[in-house]
Amino acid sequence: MMFIYVACGGAIGAALRYVVSITLLFPYGTLAVNIIGSFMMGVAFVVLTAKGADRMIVFAMTGVLGGFTTFSAFSLDTFKLIEDGRVIFAGGYILASVILSLAAVFGGIVFVRGVWG
Repeated sequence: MMFIYVACGGAIGAALRYVVSITLLFPYGTLAVNIIGSFMMGVAFVVLTAKGADRMIVFAMTGVLGGFTTFSAFSLDTFKLIEDGRVIFAGGYILASVILSLAAVFGGIVFVRGVWG
C-alpha cells in the first residue's frame, strides 16, 4: 500500500514541478523548485515525524517532494548529518553529491554522443 502512496504523491510532485518549469525561465524554475522543495521538506520533516504519520511521510516526503525535487531529500540528508555532529562527513557528502552528479551528467552525455555520434 505504501507504494501507492509514493506513486500518487510522485505524480502530484512531478506535475507541480512541470508547472513551475513552464512558469519561470531557465534556470530559475529549477532553482525555485530546489529551494521550495527543500523548505517544504524541512516543514514536512518536523510536522509529520512529530505526529508519527507514516503514510503521510511516505506520501508527502517521498512521493510529492521526491517527485517535485530530489534536491529536498539531499538537503534533508545533509541537515541530519550536521545535526548528528557529522559535519565533516556532511561536507564530503555535499561535495561528492555535486561533483559526482555533474560528472555523471557530463559522462552520460559524452557516452551517448560517442555511441550515437
